[in-house]
Amino acid sequence: MFIDYAKITIKAGNGGDGIISFRKEKYISRGGPDGGNGGHGGSVIAIGDENVNTLLAYKYHRKFYAEDGKPGSNARKRGLSGDDIYLHLPLGTEIYQITETGERIKIADITTHNEEIILAHGGRGGKGNSNFATSTNQAPRIATPGRTTKEIVLELVLKLMADVGLVGFPNAGKSTLLSVLSSAKPKIADYEFTTLEPMLGVVPVTEYQSFVMADIPGIIEGAHQGKGLGHQFLQHIQRTSVLLFLIDINTPDPLEAFRTLHSELYLYDPFLDKKPSLIVLSKLDTIPEEERNARSAELQSLFQKEYGLDVLPISAVGNLGIEELKWTLYNMLDKK
Repeated sequence: MFIDYAKITIKAGNGGDGIISFRKEKYISRGGPDGGNGGHGGSVIAIGDENVNTLLAYKYHRKFYAEDGKPGSNARKRGLSGDDIYLHLPLGTEIYQITETGERIKIADITTHNEEIILAHGGRGGKGNSNFATSTNQAPRIATPGRTTKEIVLELVLKLMADVGLVGFPNAGKSTLLSVLSSAKPKIADYEFTTLEPMLGVVPVTEYQSFVMADIPGIIEGAHQGKGLGHQFLQHIQRTSVLLFLIDINTPDPLEAFRTLHSELYLYDPFLDKKPSLIVLSKLDTIPEEERNARSAELQSLFQKEYGLDVLPISAVGNLGIEELKWTLYNMLDKK
């Protein structure tokens, strides 16, 4: 199951208390102070893990508490420090802290394997009375408690890290295209919203060259306001390097379809308008062979006139234009 959002509570370990103690040894009637310091509490640490691809582990287990430090002991022995706790997160996870006033503050962005970020520092251990001995106070009866830590509420938001993001209406053929280009096996059916969760596929270009493509649930008009699958789709498109707009060649008005898709992306995040884009017309095999060139040329002219953009007609089922599409995308990524 693909889970891209979780809300959790974390807490670093409390510091152990320092203690009050005096030496008690045979033949020494008045031993000095020897109370040891408390150990530090464990920290809560986020670590990027390329082997994890979902936030499922944080959907149902929502509290993560590090171990408390142990109190000091006599003979100036320091208490044991609490163990740290590690949250293994998929690459592309953004971490937000929710304040007591409800404010949402971004505190981390996990993008690299084995990258570590301390989310909550363990409490410092208290000082034992051996730390307070002076020439005028040789038997201090003072020790300090360890620092107590507070619970922190976090939101984890996963945004897929892919080179190419597929953008299109439901049933435009995105899943079919991904299955043909890569070894991914998304669900394919003849009804809308077949794809209910994002899927990644590695697209081989040569023996040593490839790129990652993301098939994400189709969008509809109003998606930026949460309609359809709304933000569940749009948040994943933000990290991609190139946008591939896939439009059914049989759509009554392909230009209006592109206009709607482009508008939804811009309204959600204006920065998406700056990403390199490619328009691909799918399902070329559904048009009679003798009409394909004329239909493709007509749409090429319309898109050039309206947007100054080229279009690439393909058929994933008929394997038409697929090799050209691979290299076009690879060259676009190579220029980034």
